[in-house]
Amino acid sequence: MTLHMIRLCVGCDTIEDLVAWHEDSPDPWPLFTRMAPKRVDELLDGGSLYRIFRGLILCRQRILSVSRAEAGGESHCRIDLEPRIIRVAPTPRRAFQGWRYLDPADAPPDLDEVGGEGIPDDLARRLREAGAW
Repeated sequence: MTLHMIRLCVGCDTIEDLVAWHEDSPDPWPLFTRMAPKRVDELLDGGSLYRIFRGLILCRQRILSVSRAEAGGESHCRIDLEPRIIRVAPTPRRAFQGWRYLDPADAPPDLDEVGGEGIPDDLARRLREAGAW
């Protein structure tokens, strides 16, 4: 059964900021976390990492692998992500620390599925706040 992850995108306000931040990153994009997920098989069964920007889930990236990594003498978790970013319907989400599992039933649909491809993030945010989307 597929399972997703959700995480705040700290240091980036937009998807474009995220892309610029990873401009020199190798493929696939690495993501390091302190805590390792226990449900790895479910994440690798088509799961994605959904990212929250300023209180809204705006995009996702497919999870390719999960492994252990050493950094500064401490053990961390490395999650490799597909570089392709898929925009999703902007969905409000409260801030939290670290990451959480996200059930597929609670995951926002991709924008191309709801006819919102090409809508600027700021406009989508305002439409969502006004209850028009």
